[in-house]
Amino acid sequence: MLSNAKLIKIGNSQGLRLPKWMISKYGFGKNIVLEQRPEGILLRTAEENKLSWEDTYKAMAQSEQGEWDDWESVDVDAEVHL
Repeated sequence: MLSNAKLIKIGNSQGLRLPKWMISKYGFGKNIVLEQRPEGILLRTAEENKLSWEDTYKAMAQSEQGEWDDWESVDVDAEVHL
């Protein structure tokens, strides 16, 4: 879907006014990330890559789950001195 927007003067700068439906549809908040691409500028939410502490913990637990498999073969009764 194509949509037109106009640059508006904001102090010594210019800004882009986005329609309310577009802000709601894409979940834009106070901060928006502008990514320069060869075909133009991509607007995306700033919170896109941020996880909550709970989500971060879950993601870490899932990624490290297989790393403990080696410990299952360790003989805990063996006396090994390092």
